[in-house]
Parts: sequence; structure tokens; C-alpha cells
Amino acid sequence: MSILVNSLTRVMTQGMTGKTGAFHTRACRAYANPDQFVAGVNPRKAGTEMDGIPIFASVAEAKEATGANVSVIYVPPAGAADAILEAVRAELDLVVCITEGIPVLDMVRVKNTMRDMGSRTLLLGPNCPGLITPDEMKIGIMPGHICRKGRIGVVSRSGTLTYEAVAQLTELGLGQSTAVGIGGDPINGLKHIDVLRLFNDDPETDAVVMIGEIGGSDEEIAAEWARDNMTKPVVGFIAGVTAPAGRRMGHAGAIVEGNRGTAEAKLSVLESCGIRTTKNPAEIGALLASVL
Repeated sequence: MSILVNSLTRVMTQGMTGKTGAFHTRACRAYANPDQFVAGVNPRKAGTEMDGIPIFASVAEAKEATGANVSVIYVPPAGAADAILEAVRAELDLVVCITEGIPVLDMVRVKNTMRDMGSRTLLLGPNCPGLITPDEMKIGIMPGHICRKGRIGVVSRSGTLTYEAVAQLTELGLGQSTAVGIGGDPINGLKHIDVLRLFNDDPETDAVVMIGEIGGSDEEIAAEWARDNMTKPVVGFIAGVTAPAGRRMGHAGAIVEGNRGTAEAKLSVLESCGIRTTKNPAEIGALLASVL
């Protein structure tokens, strides 16, 4: 088993015919279950196909024709919010938005619209690497060759640190149930706490690696929930230990305000909630192995 995606997931790609979308669609199909990538969406190229994948004018048409239940979005920033909302209105199960640089106010509109609709669609991202259930389904830009099927869940705000944790778990022979990159933008979809809930309910996940970054309070909220509810061990790492206060590091979600959102503050809360942590990213895998 796994969370969010598996070998039965049927995927459509919004922005498939662009350079980035085409490249990663082909890479995902090459990784596993190529027949599960069933549609592309581009109103200007409806009725054509790419590598045998039919292209439709809208998400609703693609869903009706193919049974797709998940969308991945590579649409440029100016149109990405509307692409998300189109997928939400089509009532897909999951929308994975890879696009970086979506204006914050656009994402505020997306989140408010989803709330007002009472939408049950899950949103992953934006500005995220996607997710992977090893040997079953890869959606997004994660490198598949570092993954190995196993029983450790990974959830991370950082793209490259997701890959680092996954690679270490693979080298230790532990592998992953699912690895999820939630993205680092300040207004996004699934948070650490949401993914921890999913892993906690997954009978084939035995433990979880949670990777956070400076800025915001999502990691602290997740840690407090884990303390009271999680039945599986969780280990943590927070990127940005050496970041100066008030400095934005990398992207819009990683900004420290005074003592709020610092790595030290986050690590302190995680430890107080029973989550073992390390300040050395090279030790993430070994730390996880030590709690099994």
C-alpha cells in the first residue's frame, strides 16, 4: 500500500506539450506504469496527441474520456492558478502543481475558492517536486533511480532534501512507501500535518521522515499533532540552521521573523514533542534507522 498514488492512479497532464511538461511526462512514464498517463490538456492542441497520449480541450473532457483521477500541472506561473481551479472544479482526487513562481495573491484566490466550494480535491504544491510511490507511480520531477520500495514515509518542504533523504534510506536498504514533496511556498496545499495523518493511517508505512525549513509554523503544528496522535516513530530535520534572522532563503516560504520560524525554535518544538532530530542532513537516514 502507499498514500495518495499507486499503480492504479490515472494521470492527466496540464501543460504536457510545453518543454518542461513533455520532458517530465516522458520521464514519469519511463519510470513505471506508462499506460496510467492517460491524457494531456491544452485547448489549442485538442484532438492531437503526444507519444500516443490524447490531448483534450479541458480537464473535464479529459476526465470523462479517460477516467483520470489525478492531474499534474506544468503550466507557466501566469496561468497556473486557473489550471489548478479547473482541475478542482472537475473534482479530481489530487492535483499536483509543480509550477514555481505563482503569485501569492493567485494562490490566496485558489485556496479561498477551494474553501468556499467545500472542495474535497487534495492539492499538492505549488512549487513542489511531486511525489513517488516506488515501482508504482512517479508524478513530478523527483529522480526515480534513487527510490526503492520500502516502508518509510518521507514528507518534505525542500525538494533537494527530499532526494537526499530518499537516497539515504535506499542505501540503508529501508526504502520508501511514498515520498511526498509539499513545496515551500507560503500559500500551498497539503501541509506536513496532512501527510503525517495519511502515513499514520497507512498500514504499510512503519516510520516517517519529516523535513522542514525555516519560516512559518507548519512543522511545529505537525509535531504537536504527532505527539498526541502518531502511532509510528517520526524523525525530523530543519533546513536553515545557519540562516540569519529576517533573511529570505531560497523561496518565499522560507523567511524568519525575529525568533519566529528559526531552525532552532522548530528543532526545540520537535524534540519536545518526542521527534528525534539532527542538524546534519547526512545523518537523516541513520537517525531514522535508529528508531525502528
